[in-house]
Amino acid sequence: MNRLSLPVLSILILLSGCASIYTTPPTVVHQPMSVRPEARSQTVPTNGSIYQAAQMRPLFEDRRARLVGDTLTINLVERNTAQKRANSSATRDSDTTGGITAASKVPLAGLAGMNLKAGVKSDFEGKGASAANNVFNGTITVTVIEVYANGNLLVSGEKQVAINQGSEFIRFSGVINPNTVTAANTVQSTQVADARIEYKGSGYIDESNTMGWLQRFFVAVSPF
Repeated sequence: MNRLSLPVLSILILLSGCASIYTTPPTVVHQPMSVRPEARSQTVPTNGSIYQAAQMRPLFEDRRARLVGDTLTINLVERNTAQKRANSSATRDSDTTGGITAASKVPLAGLAGMNLKAGVKSDFEGKGASAANNVFNGTITVTVIEVYANGNLLVSGEKQVAINQGSEFIRFSGVINPNTVTAANTVQSTQVADARIEYKGSGYIDESNTMGWLQRFFVAVSPF
């Protein structure tokens, strides 16, 4: 192995490590995104002359999520619109006039009678405008990962879809009031507190739309 092979190999290893960062994009949703349900009591129900535990079917059972490990469906109906405009202007003027009178006994006597005038003018005007219109519709099924003391449910979940050479990640977490869960075990995303919604991708298509780390470095340190 010559002297150039080791540095080149090191660079290739570093680049491969950087590429692996985009395999699974980072997330800000509550963790973990899935948990196992709590183990139930192992006590064996007793049978009676008519009641048989193995054949018992309740006449009514609420199927809405209420325990750790239960699942429910979130209807994503997010629509956010925002607009902002700003105008500013400033003007500053100054004018100074002066002269040199008779000065026959000083080294600069030849400047006698000269008039001096100076002025400064500064103008500034700035305008700015921004607008955003975001729409996010769909569904995702999440898991109850914690039940608070007041009965509220902390849920979290992820949906991963592999498309050709890349993957799409839809993630959701938030706090749900059980009273807002419908009989179909669904809830609107607009009724979720502390909602965290993500839609991210990975793969070479997503990487091609991302600025490289070296370019980001020069953009950060450039004064222009």
